[in-house]
Amino acid sequence: MTSESQTATSEENALRAQLAELMRTATAARSGDDAYWAIANGKSAQPSAPAAPAAAPTAVADPTTNWETETEPRTVHRRFRDDELAAAAAQPTAPFVPAEPTSLRAAGLTESEVEALILKCLLNCGDVAGRAIAEQLHLPFRIVQQLLAQLKLERLVVYRGDAGLNDYQYQLTDAGADRAKRFAQHCTYFGAAPVALEDYIQSVHAQTLTVKKPSRSDLERAFTDLVLSTDMFSQLGQALHAGKGLFLYGSPGNGKTAIAQRVTAAYGEMIWIPRCISVHGEIVRLFDPTCHQEAPPPSPPGIFQNVPVDQRWVRIRRPTIVVGGELTMESLEIKTNRQTGIGEAPLQMKSNCGTLVIDDFGRQRISTDELLNRWIVPLETGYDFLSVASGRKVQVPFDQLIVFSTNLEPADLVDEAFLRRIPYKLEVLDPSEAQFRAIFMSLSAKMKLACSGEVIDYLIEKHYKG
Repeated sequence: MTSESQTATSEENALRAQLAELMRTATAARSGDDAYWAIANGKSAQPSAPAAPAAAPTAVADPTTNWETETEPRTVHRRFRDDELAAAAAQPTAPFVPAEPTSLRAAGLTESEVEALILKCLLNCGDVAGRAIAEQLHLPFRIVQQLLAQLKLERLVVYRGDAGLNDYQYQLTDAGADRAKRFAQHCTYFGAAPVALEDYIQSVHAQTLTVKKPSRSDLERAFTDLVLSTDMFSQLGQALHAGKGLFLYGSPGNGKTAIAQRVTAAYGEMIWIPRCISVHGEIVRLFDPTCHQEAPPPSPPGIFQNVPVDQRWVRIRRPTIVVGGELTMESLEIKTNRQTGIGEAPLQMKSNCGTLVIDDFGRQRISTDELLNRWIVPLETGYDFLSVASGRKVQVPFDQLIVFSTNLEPADLVDEAFLRRIPYKLEVLDPSEAQFRAIFMSLSAKMKLACSGEVIDYLIEKHYKG
């Protein structure tokens, strides 16, 4: 072999070695440090170094960026494991507040979704100013303004007149009206833009009730208007501190429902929920004024720290939903109106981060066995599966304190497998004479009635003891 060929061979071998090293490094990065690559390939991302045990759950960013608008990449959300949630709970975190989106990507929306809402708004409302459309959709005006300009270029809308500074009155063209009618055939909704399901799931994890540990003062504040024995107060404290299921049973009129309705107050604070969410292209309304009590937005901590809030979200008190004999299996599923195409979230979803009270348990329209079969897995796992109108199933959080209230014996209602998933079973006993007097005097004062001790003695002897 000549010296020239030997030199060429050695150079070729060196190049091969360098190429192999580059390929090995790239492969290691894809399967190890680059979490997005691991998720995209259906693998579990393995950190290059052992993570601290109390590390908060993280979200990884989609490497694709919108270079035209120079917006930040949208976060790709993933399912949180139980150990991650526990680690996150151990870390002091700021309260969850949905920030105003700066782009469609940040809002988790597509152009077609917002286009449909804009066109249906104009179809139903006639000539509308751009800012009024933005208010109707609860989106920043700058986002809606860009889409209106695009719709005008496509000759779906036209200017009808001036509407103030940098705004116009918009009107549908014939082509725009035709497209709006096609959108309305699928769904007539044109209210607040929906929140992505992934963002809603992340908000439930951030505001979960299960990591809250009410103090004694919290319980005293929640049950301040009730007369409870020391034993009952202590048992309630243990149950609420654990954040698991609760079974209240006892004779009628002993205050089981009154106790259940005040449980959520022990956890305090407000939460944020979306007005509606988008589930595989379907609109599902979550905020329900009959179930949720809207609260005023929080005051900013300082004049220079006022961060705009995403108007698609509503600040409410932690929900307490009470359902009695009217409970049916349909109440536990997404109900879609066939005329409007709008879905309604089930009761357990509306009660997330709060309390769901099943009052007078055992006397519902559905049997206890049906309810057992429907909820035995969600009670164990903490998530539920729901079906949308298209037939597709989605996984949603099952994150609330469920309180069963009944005047029947728990063992006579459900089997042992179900009772094991309700760890706290408290019997609400008849009030003692001293408690009866305290209750009577308290109610008399509230109703501004004069009450003497002789009257209470007579009631106790003739009616309470008898």
